[in-house]
Amino acid sequence: MPIVNILVTREGTAPGADRTTAKQKAAIYHGIADLLFDVMGKPREDTTVIFHEHEMEDLGQGGLPLTDYRARRAQERQASA
Repeated sequence: MPIVNILVTREGTAPGADRTTAKQKAAIYHGIADLLFDVMGKPREDTTVIFHEHEMEDLGQGGLPLTDYRARRAQERQASA
């Protein structure tokens, strides 16, 4: 029985959305079940997907709060362009 954990930041990907929508989550569940079936032959009805959304301040990267890390990376990209 495959169990897939998905961890994302709680931020919208469309204008006006501040989190992943129910429609987007449904598409992800469907897509993952299809992927595991297509690649590994795992029955779709046996696949469980657990979707976790975390506030930005709950995550860090590169030793920094995630928002600070992203801001630093954006500045580095602009400086190198």
